[in-house]
Amino acid sequence: MAKASEGERPRTLASQTLFRGLDIVEAVAAGIDTVPALSAHLGITSSTTHRIASALVHAGYLRFEPRRGYRLGNKLIELGFLAYRQIDLPRVARPTLEALASETQDTVHLAVADGWEVMYLDKLPGQRAVEISSRIGGRKPICVTGVGKALLLDQDEAEWRAQLAHYQTQVPAHPIDTAPWLTRMRDYARQGYAFDLEDDTPTIRCVAAPIYDASQRIVAAISVSSTTKYMSRERMQELVPRVKDAAARISQQLGWSGNAR
Repeated sequence: MAKASEGERPRTLASQTLFRGLDIVEAVAAGIDTVPALSAHLGITSSTTHRIASALVHAGYLRFEPRRGYRLGNKLIELGFLAYRQIDLPRVARPTLEALASETQDTVHLAVADGWEVMYLDKLPGQRAVEISSRIGGRKPICVTGVGKALLLDQDEAEWRAQLAHYQTQVPAHPIDTAPWLTRMRDYARQGYAFDLEDDTPTIRCVAAPIYDASQRIVAAISVSSTTKYMSRERMQELVPRVKDAAARISQQLGWSGNAR
């Protein structure tokens, strides 16, 4: 038994070091940039923090700038672009998104669900002088975004309530009235699209629709976004069939048979 535990110890220690290294990278990404601050944040000694951070600098995952502290390294940029290129969905969706952006002249997004948030896989800026705060790789709460609501359309009401309850605990300063929100979600689920009526950002509205794969489940969503100056309620309704059609074309390329669950 002693030999077995001795054999397991190096693997355990190696795993612990690996996860600490990943924790340090994530902490630096969040703006924690000194050894004392990293040590306090992660609950490990300064010597261990410095040793792991130095190894990450050597490997290119972090860089150290005097008087500024640690920053993310170029290796992460390289890996990020590789990961992006290896995802089939953005490549499959791009031609349809480009056509939709050209047709509408508005900003077009492609997003997927990641827990309580949406993550943007692609963004095509529109041809209007409109600034949309989203970015590729960025995240926003599911409950207040058009793509987020579209991603929830094949979930049951219990999941909708759970998502909303989580959002309310995380953003108490931005309360959402549960009953009207659920009513809108039921309508969206019946009709196969979702709106963002300035729920996330004042003056920004969007029309979103879900993307299905061969399992007939929602795996992503797209949206067309603009300011209220260009996105009246009437125009939003006019855009619904265009956005749904674009989402359907992408879905068919992913093996969707045309039958939403």
